[in-house]
Amino acid sequence: MEAWQKALLAWYREQARTLPWRGEKDPYRVLVAEVLLQQTRVEQAMPYYRRFLERFPTLAALRAASLEEVLKVWQGAGYYRRAVNLHRLAQGVEALPRSYAELLKLPGLGPYTAAAVASMAFGERVAAVDGNIRRVLSRLFALEDPAPKALQDLAQRLLPQGEDPGVWNQALMDLGAMVCLPKAPRCAACPLRAFCQGQEEPERYPKPRRRAVREEALAALVLLGRKGVHLERLSGRFQGLYGVPLFPLEELPERAQAFGVAPRPAGKVRHALTHRRLEVQVYLAPWDGEGEDPWGKPLPKLMEKVLRQAQALLAHEGVVPFPHAKP
Repeated sequence: MEAWQKALLAWYREQARTLPWRGEKDPYRVLVAEVLLQQTRVEQAMPYYRRFLERFPTLAALRAASLEEVLKVWQGAGYYRRAVNLHRLAQGVEALPRSYAELLKLPGLGPYTAAAVASMAFGERVAAVDGNIRRVLSRLFALEDPAPKALQDLAQRLLPQGEDPGVWNQALMDLGAMVCLPKAPRCAACPLRAFCQGQEEPERYPKPRRRAVREEALAALVLLGRKGVHLERLSGRFQGLYGVPLFPLEELPERAQAFGVAPRPAGKVRHALTHRRLEVQVYLAPWDGEGEDPWGKPLPKLMEKVLRQAQALLAHEGVVPFPHAKP
């Protein structure tokens, strides 16, 4: 084992983060943690991890649940496609396969997640390369823009013999999360400082990945029926969730005509997605339909904002807008 590898493992033994899934060998629990961490910071993921496992403690429990139940428990964690894929996965297997190659075939498991489960739960010698590890290795070896395959191959070669590969992967992750930060890295506290080829200009490595952010103007139509709000099953990134009609702002006249309503504006909400920034004008209208309690359904965060905006205006006017208003 090289000196820098020994230094990293010694640092990890003393400084490893205390996380609810740390040291876990149950592959299902490792999977839930890693799926949550695909798009969610560790601090935000922890309460959702506990809540999800309290309701679905095993793969069998997840398999027996409806998608609506799963999405309701996932509500607030965002990126709901992850929950949809977890549910699909549970329908297709009795137990998680033990190899990286087989895990990679499951819905929603990319190279990183499959490698994390294989190494941490089953001890397979496979490198898991997430954003933290990409940054650590890029700086350590002064790689400005490493190709994903080249970086994966490098990480695989660096797996130390005789060490638990799951522990090694987590040591690199923790270094990236705690010390080798994207901005203002804590180089003085880094156990690999003496070995790092990029320490003179750490923020040069790796070259940041940038994608254009698209601005969108939308309208949300909150239709107030006799028993609540008109809700629709959503599609696309919000598949399986519920919400009020949402559409491009210019379509408001035809949508209002289709419902036979004359909506009035109720304010705006803004919502950021990965590569989109949404400005949503909320409209209200009484509606000749039943409707239902929206808070009993799994809602994306955007729809929670829309409904609260509608509630705020109606409450200001002294109107109780729909039942069981969420505080």
